[in-house]
Amino acid sequence: MELFAKGKRSFIYLFTIDGKKIAMKVDNGRVKNTKKEVNWLQKLNKKKIGPKLLFYGKDFFCYDFVEGKPIKELKRKNKKVFVQVLKQCRVMDKMKVNKLEMHKPLKHVIINKGKVTMIDFERCYETDKPKNVSQFCSFLVKYFKYDKELLKLAKKYKDSYKEADFKKIINFL
Repeated sequence: MELFAKGKRSFIYLFTIDGKKIAMKVDNGRVKNTKKEVNWLQKLNKKKIGPKLLFYGKDFFCYDFVEGKPIKELKRKNKKVFVQVLKQCRVMDKMKVNKLEMHKPLKHVIINKGKVTMIDFERCYETDKPKNVSQFCSFLVKYFKYDKELLKLAKKYKDSYKEADFKKIINFL
């Protein structure tokens, strides 16, 4: 087992079982968030969001390691990737789940061969006004220089949460 990453609230270790890479997220001892993240992964995995949760214990959980590059390494706009992220954000919005980091998901969106996987759900919470789609639109304007018209469409969507307003965002890209 090797240390892969050290975050503010946890450590991530990698190991292999039957040739398959597995990640283990362990509480750092000061903050205990793994139980909360396990709960969210169980719900989100049913909607095909997040890495596949494999098993868990009191202060750790294991999931399929997500190979790929973080979204911050994209060199240019990629509509296919952005649409996948927005569709996952839309699902979370419909579930009334706010992920929190979607305004700056530099390391929380992993891309592998055109497939998008979101990671790191420890700060999720339930709300009647989730902001996943609108926050990701803000990210696209800031980091990928989309026209600010996208922010107007995101605001309209956030006011209504209607499918038609979401489709306008997708069509804008």
